[in-house]
Amino acid sequence: MLGAVASVAVFAVLTACGQDAPLTTPDGQVISTTTTRVAEVNIVNADRDYSRTCLAPTTPDDAATDVSRIVVTDPSLLDAICALGIGPKVTAVAANGAVPAYLGPQLTSVPVIGATPDAAAVDAADPDVVLTTPQTSATAEAFGDARVVTIEPGEGWEDRFGSVADALGRSASGSELLADFEKQAKRTGRFLDAAHNQISLVRFTGDSEVIAGTDTFAGQILGLIGVQRPEPQRSPESTTVTDENFTDADGDLIYVSFVGDDGLEHGSDVLLSDRWLNMGAPTWKRVLSVDDEIWYESSGLAAAWLVLNDVKESINGNS
Repeated sequence: MLGAVASVAVFAVLTACGQDAPLTTPDGQVISTTTTRVAEVNIVNADRDYSRTCLAPTTPDDAATDVSRIVVTDPSLLDAICALGIGPKVTAVAANGAVPAYLGPQLTSVPVIGATPDAAAVDAADPDVVLTTPQTSATAEAFGDARVVTIEPGEGWEDRFGSVADALGRSASGSELLADFEKQAKRTGRFLDAAHNQISLVRFTGDSEVIAGTDTFAGQILGLIGVQRPEPQRSPESTTVTDENFTDADGDLIYVSFVGDDGLEHGSDVLLSDRWLNMGAPTWKRVLSVDDEIWYESSGLAAAWLVLNDVKESINGNS
């Protein structure tokens, strides 16, 4: 029952007598209604402004041949476009999946026309380039003579970003953006003395707790920052928590996240349990909640900046 109550608390949004007007104090100051805690744990960047996710527009390698209208058939490619600052060039997302919310209004406002778009949607999109993936390449056939570029999965999120930058004529800008991120990540690590922090990563699903491996997106970003992981968490693969390894989830600080509503309900129960609260980090109020979509499901440069900023603002914080 506690998990259900916590779930309701996280997603409830207060309104003023059922109207759209914000709540205000007697002197007219707006009262924040952003939920900032779940199961007694602070949410990192609970009031994040998604309109600031995308970076500044980048310069094409050759302005004379710059792309002007882009269609993507896989929403996962949109992160790279957001990081390149050219979201306004996207005219349609030809897929069944939704555009990730963290990409903000610049891309969540783009028409999603489905994996089998009709002729009217194709004509309206009118792309000069279609970015696709091996899994969604069949959809690209609907766009006739448009140039089609297939982005292979590659070995990591950096490779995928580089491939998208190359496809959109921004190889130089892409390389500069990646180099700048790595530089800032390392600088942040030195400033925060990250090497002397052992950070635990725990994801809650509907029926389990998972210790995120170093090969997960969040694990890779923490690695670039120079953060240490507790000794039991230094495997590339993620590990399901059991009765035998429960305390492997402990660390100097634990970042927790929830996979969907079921993960939130189950995670809330665990976070309020005696067994969890008896571990070191919970005892010291060193548990923080982060956005699972950004930290694990995204894997792109725009999301990488959000994870880095989350760490900057919270690694020395308390729940």
